[in-house]
Amino acid sequence: MAPWRRPLERWAFPACWLLAPFVAGPAFAATLDPRSPAVRATASVGLWLVWGATLAAALVPRTVTLTAVRIVAPATLAAAGWAALVAPDPGGADAVALAYAAVVTAVALSAGTGDAFANGSSYGDERRFPLRPPGALLAGPIEVAWTVVVVGVVTGPLLLAAHQWVVGAAALAGGWFLAAVAARVLHGLSRRWLVFTPAGVVVHDPMVVVEAVLVLRRHLASLRPAPAGTTARDLTMGAPGTALQIDLTEAIPITPRPTRRPGQPAPPIESEDVSAVLVRPSRPGVVLSEAADRRLPVTT
Repeated sequence: MAPWRRPLERWAFPACWLLAPFVAGPAFAATLDPRSPAVRATASVGLWLVWGATLAAALVPRTVTLTAVRIVAPATLAAAGWAALVAPDPGGADAVALAYAAVVTAVALSAGTGDAFANGSSYGDERRFPLRPPGALLAGPIEVAWTVVVVGVVTGPLLLAAHQWVVGAAALAGGWFLAAVAARVLHGLSRRWLVFTPAGVVVHDPMVVVEAVLVLRRHLASLRPAPAGTTARDLTMGAPGTALQIDLTEAIPITPRPTRRPGQPAPPIESEDVSAVLVRPSRPGVVLSEAADRRLPVTT
């Protein structure tokens, strides 16, 4: 990786987010202007609080703050779209806000930002590479969970500001509870990594395995793009993109997380021996480059 890429990836989102109120603010202000004073004040204070908290999160890269910025940035895009739709006379300010919010969202969801934040929580000579989200979750569950978080947080305060006391109180209590549950689910996506350590390679994916899979250096035969028709144990959960295959010199035990079907008892947890596994990091090329730098056996 070029030396300039890591600082760029580290500071791209904080820089974009720092400018967000000045670029998108006029459109939001124009949209809120016709609202009642209480609603306008609540929304304005809320926007500034969210902006300040997200900026603080962006300055402290961790897996927790990665989840936060990946929830808030798309919410900014949704808010900009809503502002453009309800504006009586949409103009240049709305277009600029929408375009800039799209840029901020793209940066927040980029592989580089995920890499920078995930490694903010790493220890010593450890390098974490986020894994791609499971394919089944990309088809709707992630979007639903994100909607629950955003709608759950926003609805209650706005209803109370509009003097809808009973409905607003119910929405505040129920919405924030559901938002906390959904945010915890989304945070699980930020805690899935392929990790290089001095001891070897670790597959840390609580969604797939009960315990992290440690492959010691002496057990690593090769790390390579997965060949067609491979019989390696698939740990990708159907994630899209290029898969990498970790070949072992001897079989090791892993404990896959069993799939529980609705209405049925949880299946037993059983270990199995594997001699090769598949993973899908967000940037497989960078993973192979890092492995080569660490003098691990890489096959291309």
